Amino acid sequence: MKTDFLYVTIFNLSVNLVYAGLSVVVGVAALVFIDKKLFKKLDFQEEIKQGNIAAAILAATILIFIAIVMSFGLK
Repeated sequence: MKTDFLYVTIFNLSVNLVYAGLSVVVGVAALVFIDKKLFKKLDFQEEIKQGNIAAAILAATILIFIAIVMSFGLK
């Protein structure tokens, strides 16, 4: 009986890890899409290097959103 519980737990963990990995891939792809298509004239990395706080806050907000999506995958 205990081994069945262990197998089910490992299966659920692996499913959640796969979902979290896919969430990361989709989130990063969305971030790249947003960066390339919507902000064609704005290079976030260069703006952040120059000290643009607004660009850093926008990029951080998008990454926090990705982290929230990932957290639902781990529940």
